[in-house]
Amino acid sequence: MNILVTGGAGYIGSHTVRKLQAAGHRIAVLDNLSYGHRSAVPADVPFYQTDLLDTDGIETILRQEKTEAVMHFAALISVGESVKKPLLYYRNNTAGAMSLLEAMQRAGIKRFVFSSTAATYGEPEETPIFETAPQQPINPYGRSKWYVEQILRDIAAADSGFGFVAFRYFNVAGAAEDGSIGEDHQPETHLIPLVLFAAMGKRDKITVFGTDYPTPDGTCIRDYVHVDDLADAHVLGIESLRAGEAKFYNLGIGRGYSVREILDAAARATGRVIPADYGLRREGDPARLFADSGKVQRELGWKPKHTDPEEVIVSAWKWHTSHPDGYGK
Repeated sequence: MNILVTGGAGYIGSHTVRKLQAAGHRIAVLDNLSYGHRSAVPADVPFYQTDLLDTDGIETILRQEKTEAVMHFAALISVGESVKKPLLYYRNNTAGAMSLLEAMQRAGIKRFVFSSTAATYGEPEETPIFETAPQQPINPYGRSKWYVEQILRDIAAADSGFGFVAFRYFNVAGAAEDGSIGEDHQPETHLIPLVLFAAMGKRDKITVFGTDYPTPDGTCIRDYVHVDDLADAHVLGIESLRAGEAKFYNLGIGRGYSVREILDAAARATGRVIPADYGLRREGDPARLFADSGKVQRELGWKPKHTDPEEVIVSAWKWHTSHPDGYGK
């Protein structure tokens, strides 16, 4: 299948490109490189440095590549930044997706896989979180993705030939097994790379926000899914998608680990002390967030292979120690 991957130079997109190639698909990548890295894309993959809002340009690319399906990862992902700059997130994440979907419609492409987020659930009433849980996002990032989910529902209702899969991610972590590609965000906001930066001496310490949550050790609990397992789900999703289908799936391992458990796992994985201090809770941080991923396992046959956080951290450690400056400048 000919597949256009938007955001294919980013963290999750680049891992998925490799998985799609391994499955025999022909890939083209679109990325504006505002956060992605050209060197994360295999040299034999056609690459277009194009912005999502360039509807005409995207239509040209879709036709030129004889695209049959689109996998959409290109998005801004910082919750804190979205609160400070909501218009930026609505323009890039929501309006950008609309531009892409319009280009697809013009080119007659009707298969779409969307990178959504558990942030669309907001603060859940109970865990584990099922796909049927109320969606009440509490920040512009979550809302920017939730709006796209509603747009996809409306397109599918209007066009019986249009089919889509939306994957709602929990906490994505880890790196490729061979250490050749991994996570490189500027600035970095995710827990596991920040913990590893502290182990490497790239930062003085890691700050744990809140030790008085109603959890066994008082720190927040989250669901960490390995990036390669996540990519595998996308391959299954695009290969199983049929006209007229509208599917939503949680992607997580189905259990959570606390911040303290992640620190302990990182100490074991690296053999180093993780310098940490302990601060107050951050506003809006729920005590527990983890998925029920039974639906995607039943319907797509997906099963996460990396469920031990120490194993996930070992893969990330291999990437960060072999690429201390990430992809470089």
